[in-house]
Amino acid sequence: MRIVITGGAGFLASRLARKLLERGRLTDTRGEERELRSLVLLDVVAPADPISDSRVISVTGDLADPAVIKHAVARDTDTVFHLAAVVSGQAEADFDIGMRVNLDATRTLLERCRTLAAPPKFVFTSSLAVFGGPLPDPVPDDAPLTPQASYGTQKAIGELLVYDMTRKGFIDGRSLRLPTITVRPGKPNKAASSFASGIIREPLSGVDAQCPVAPTTRMWVQSPRTVIDNLIIGHEAPARAFAHTRSINVPGICVGVGEMVNALRAVAGDAVADRVKWNHDPAIDRIVATWAPNFAPKLGPALGMKSDSDFANIIRAYIADELHR
Repeated sequence: MRIVITGGAGFLASRLARKLLERGRLTDTRGEERELRSLVLLDVVAPADPISDSRVISVTGDLADPAVIKHAVARDTDTVFHLAAVVSGQAEADFDIGMRVNLDATRTLLERCRTLAAPPKFVFTSSLAVFGGPLPDPVPDDAPLTPQASYGTQKAIGELLVYDMTRKGFIDGRSLRLPTITVRPGKPNKAASSFASGIIREPLSGVDAQCPVAPTTRMWVQSPRTVIDNLIIGHEAPARAFAHTRSINVPGICVGVGEMVNALRAVAGDAVADRVKWNHDPAIDRIVATWAPNFAPKLGPALGMKSDSDFANIIRAYIADELHR
């Protein structure tokens, strides 16, 4: 079985790749379990921490370039995990690059999938930013798509493409609307949600962190551990488990930003939690305010997807997986 992961140099892609290699087998579009023989990591940059495994192939290049896509997604590709994206804050600040990466590259990838020897499974990491404006609390699976920023709009268009190409039989697609993933290791990025990791990661490393939104701001979040498990569950779900949609609201937990800091205080103590400084940023707050904070997913749990138990355990998982390492 040949699997391609776009955004392959990124944190989530690296975690997903290691999990797939450890697992060793996945089901194909016919529902048959097959051995993983090659895993292609495609990104605009090379992985900073390459995986030492003979099954791994690293391809570097522009994801919007059809020649790069053709090279990475060979004719015998069985599965594509499409994780590559320009993050929310950058997509809002630079409309052209957001459209090029989040929309044009997605369509180029999908068009390549139409030419493969057999229709592949296609897992698209979408976002709950496809929802916005006045919404019920909690938001049901079938709420209308009303994105309020460019990133959400680009993801919503990607979802429609995935569904229509699935309907036409070109792919076996599934779009997973991910919660905010925290705690991410490394440095802050241009995602509007980056602070949700920074207010935990930096204080635990002895560094002050700026929180750009109010303590009362609520978010729908999930740990890296759990989201990787849910990505694989989304892939393994049989086609018969879906009806009129291939879009899934991935389970999470609704937590206030102030509650996140309180959980940090409970896990790591006052001195660590006091490193969080409240410094309002209108641009970030404006984007985050468009995101629904609470959901009532049904399809995701029916497929076997899980949520974390509480935010304190998300912090403990980060300490165990990343900080001590």
